[in-house]
Amino acid sequence: MKDSSRTLKPAGSPGDIEKPVPSTGEALFGSDLMAEAIGALDILYVALNPGASYRGLHDSLVNHLGNKAPQMLLCLHEEHAVAIAHGWAKVTGKAMAAVAHSNVGLMHATMAVFNAWCDRMPVVLFGATGPVDASKRRPWIEWIHTSRDQGALVRDYTKWDDQPGSALAARESILRADWIANTSPKGPVYVNLDAGLQEAELDAPAPPLDAARLRPAVHAGANAAEIDRIAGLLRDATAPVILAGRASRCPEAWARRVRLAERLGAKVVTDLKIGASFPTDHPLHAGSPGIYAVPEAREAIAAADVILSLDWVDLGGTLDAAYQGGAPEAKVIQISQDHALHRGWNMDYQALPMIDVMLAADPDAVLEPLCNALGAGGCVYDDRRPQPDYPALEAGKITMGHLAHGLVVAAKGHDLSFVHLPLGWDGALWHFRHPLDFLGSDGGGGIGGGPGIAVGAALALRDSGRLAVCVGGDGDFLMGVTAIWTATHYRIPLLYIVGNNQSFFNDEVHQERVARMRGRPVENKWIGMRMDNPEIDIAGIAVAQGAAGFGPVKSADELAEVFARAIAHVEEGGVAVVDVRVEPGYTPAMTASLNRHAGEQK
Repeated sequence: MKDSSRTLKPAGSPGDIEKPVPSTGEALFGSDLMAEAIGALDILYVALNPGASYRGLHDSLVNHLGNKAPQMLLCLHEEHAVAIAHGWAKVTGKAMAAVAHSNVGLMHATMAVFNAWCDRMPVVLFGATGPVDASKRRPWIEWIHTSRDQGALVRDYTKWDDQPGSALAARESILRADWIANTSPKGPVYVNLDAGLQEAELDAPAPPLDAARLRPAVHAGANAAEIDRIAGLLRDATAPVILAGRASRCPEAWARRVRLAERLGAKVVTDLKIGASFPTDHPLHAGSPGIYAVPEAREAIAAADVILSLDWVDLGGTLDAAYQGGAPEAKVIQISQDHALHRGWNMDYQALPMIDVMLAADPDAVLEPLCNALGAGGCVYDDRRPQPDYPALEAGKITMGHLAHGLVVAAKGHDLSFVHLPLGWDGALWHFRHPLDFLGSDGGGGIGGGPGIAVGAALALRDSGRLAVCVGGDGDFLMGVTAIWTATHYRIPLLYIVGNNQSFFNDEVHQERVARMRGRPVENKWIGMRMDNPEIDIAGIAVAQGAAGFGPVKSADELAEVFARAIAHVEEGGVAVVDVRVEPGYTPAMTASLNRHAGEQK
């Protein structure tokens, strides 16, 4: 239970920062109409890095809308702006807005757009170009910042993009973008606004805007016959398995997944690539969650007679691992809409799985009718697995187990939301009992996204009473560190723990593997990988962004005390960054999977 004496007390709020001098008046310019359209959406914030290409829109957001709904969040890099919007969506399930300056800003932002795409998270990204009318371009700069087809930079990893040709068309485009982004299967969209249209005066007042009627709710469920067919297969199963994949943060949907598993007595597998989707301490949970399925999970899948996939991220790869390359012996049911996003540019659709029953629907929308079709029965499990067996916090080197133990001690009484966990994290180290306990990874495996995503998630969690915690790697932190400034500037509480092995360790593993395959010295694997000589002052870099910096913590017996001081700072509304020097390494399941796919002996 949560100790009510330990609550977050943010000092001030984002809305207290950067209040404009009041300005009133009707819409006079194209960008005023664009800003009004954005203001008609359910968007509270727009993250941005400023640029002249959208100076008209910037002015309208401040002086026409009053920098409110949406409020600007200044970022020091366009990639952070999109990552913050991505993090917001991971908590709320709804799109936040971001803006990137012309072609150069969009090129900066592309990695974050790709992360959101692979994570199937909604983001409404605005950009600008031009003026498209060459006669209105300023010499030199507006020529190099004007592209023929700017949307092509992100078209292969967005759901939709547009470059409207008038202010009224831009208004419609903005509403369509928000509707598409937030309709399942969700994803990022991009709207490119001509600088000339932004700054042009309006010829006449625009007609009223009915934003709600232009963005109808779309429900993707299933008819009774489809539900009955799936229910029949599950009812007759003797060893069913549920692959609980992508899911919302909705507590009601979470409870329905538990109800479904208990009704069937089904083993459940979850994944650390995505947010928590089922209680990991439940007796029906197979093993612990991982980036790759742990042995207990693979064994449960291999022994199943019916497998229910609820939008599992890599169904084909998971089945291949469980059946060791053979065809699944179980009946496979897939409930997902992900196939609607599959394209040819990138292979984020994963291996083509063998499926016996395919239902194109949002799994969350199917859970209740499926549970009702199955009827009463099953067993309610009140017992839960015990806390992990942590290593003692004694003087000596630090592992991820020590880090988790220190956090357990220091954060007692808090409800934690892990907004990110590193590759070296073992899913057995922490039980997830609520959909907000863990929000998943970055989606696209792009290093540098963690800080921005963490800030966006922490913003969405700010008034939830939960402690937002990011545990990330040193390389990821250093690539995205200036996102921390946005958190401190706008009073967004966040505990950021850097699991610092002073290396791009994932690539050390690969270099060792290549050396072994080629019979070359593995002792050279560190070259071009290690971040030392001189050591990087991570705490000092955090302080430079306005955060409280702690560490480096080099002995496990120091962890609980340092974490307690850092949490105390976050409880008062601050941002704390803790540099923890961890021993490099992966979980056994991840190491085994990497070796298996590399063709090495296990």
